[in-house]
Amino acid sequence: MSSLPRELAPGVFWIGDCQVQRVRGKVYHGYNSAFVVCGDDASCLIETGAPKDFAVVHAHLRSLLDGGRRPPLKHLFLTHQETPHAGSLGRLLQLYPDMTLHGDVSDYHLAFPQFADRLRPMVAGDSLDLGNRWLTTLDSVIRDLRTTLWLFDERERVLFPGDGLAYSHFHEQGHCGLLAEEAQDLDLKDVSAVYAERALFWTKFADMNVYIEEFERMVDALDVRLLAPTHGLPVGDIERTMPKVMEGLLFGAEAEMTAQGDLAQGAAR
Repeated sequence: MSSLPRELAPGVFWIGDCQVQRVRGKVYHGYNSAFVVCGDDASCLIETGAPKDFAVVHAHLRSLLDGGRRPPLKHLFLTHQETPHAGSLGRLLQLYPDMTLHGDVSDYHLAFPQFADRLRPMVAGDSLDLGNRWLTTLDSVIRDLRTTLWLFDERERVLFPGDGLAYSHFHEQGHCGLLAEEAQDLDLKDVSAVYAERALFWTKFADMNVYIEEFERMVDALDVRLLAPTHGLPVGDIERTMPKVMEGLLFGAEAEMTAQGDLAQGAAR
């Protein structure tokens, strides 16, 4: 989008593009966001976007990093191997020959044998040193895949929770490129429930209170100041916004289903 890249905190940049989803007569926008974190010596790309996002992600990377204005791109971290998070992986490894890949890298040597020497497996508790800035991996609370990892920027207290805090927004209302708090007419409960229904269907079969409580404990323990989810607008006022998204997760999990597998119209209003 034209409003991106956007600097969310010193040295933390939001890049990427929206995708269109049509649900029950409404047109929702959802992000496949990527982020760039710059230290003193190196920059790290977090996520790659879906394959359709490659041109936008590459243009945003060039606008941020070309000309030596910021440290070179040396690391790529993926929260997990799903296509919206890793869809441009091969092309980016080709374009940035000094960049290494971090996270759950199992099986990537089969898809990209030419890059096998640039794969760096990580588990929860491992860190990347960008130069006076550390990015630390965390075990994920809300995940698509078993090996999903989250990432935490210790300097600016930014948490990158992947599929955690996933929700849609509306292009027509000008929500694209905004923080959640800036999209004042966005019904976070509704759009969080819709996203949970479509992308995190397992939440209908689990006690989501357990996950919400663990998420909140993590945020408090780390003193997180900003949330940068892959599929939702970034959250700058955690105390105000996070409870609304969590309410949407509970709403989506408890709503009655139709025979087609959608949330019932009455429950979604």
